[in-house]
Amino acid sequence: MYDFTKISVLLLGFILTGCATTSDYESTEADPFESLNRASYDFNSAIDKAILKPVAKGYDNITPAPIKTGISNFFANLDEIPTIINGVLQGKLSDAINDSGRFLINTSIGLAGFIDVATDLGFEQHDEDFGQTLGAWGIGSGPYIVLPFLGPSTLRDTFGRPVDSYTSIKQDIDHIPTRNTLYAFEMLDLRYRLLAIDSQLEDALDEYSFVRDAFMMRRNYQVYDGNPPEEDDLYEEDDLYEDEDIID
Repeated sequence: MYDFTKISVLLLGFILTGCATTSDYESTEADPFESLNRASYDFNSAIDKAILKPVAKGYDNITPAPIKTGISNFFANLDEIPTIINGVLQGKLSDAINDSGRFLINTSIGLAGFIDVATDLGFEQHDEDFGQTLGAWGIGSGPYIVLPFLGPSTLRDTFGRPVDSYTSIKQDIDHIPTRNTLYAFEMLDLRYRLLAIDSQLEDALDEYSFVRDAFMMRRNYQVYDGNPPEEDDLYEEDDLYEDEDIID
């Protein structure tokens, strides 16, 4: 399974960090499991280079652009359900209503989400998950972790993953071959969208550190809805790991 978070990590990371290539903090403090994390990262990268990247290139070469866009829209529509639920849990009721409208419009008029009609009608797209919900409730990120197959995470996000999986429409599909096919196509779609920035990632002085920094910045950005406190240390652990409060 490909690293599902890597594409969004890098897309936003390049915007926020100006394509930074080095770490600007002490990794021994923010990344206490660095040795294990690097081994896990190398494992994921080996699978990607041997299997996933070549398959994604083939998919990109033979699939017409409108079909690729439609598939991306389809999976984005499926992800609306966890976003709606987490919006409610965070008290963002207006966003949850908006996202419910997006899902209903794109699922019906947009042909199961293949056509993003809702955006053209003014329904803004949001991205919420249970890791962000825990952060909004005041729970710190904890240490950075690289999960085999799944990629960058934190202790907080690792606990959040099962909740999002449970609320996903894909989990309600009883026919196992169909469900696995959906997961495979979702993985292929995400890897295809990463192809455009592969070369920039490879130019990083330390690919592992770049992905880590971009991921941590992205998660902080998401928890605070794009307005993180200026004095907040993006990489400090919460009260479970230190005796001081890191959230102003």
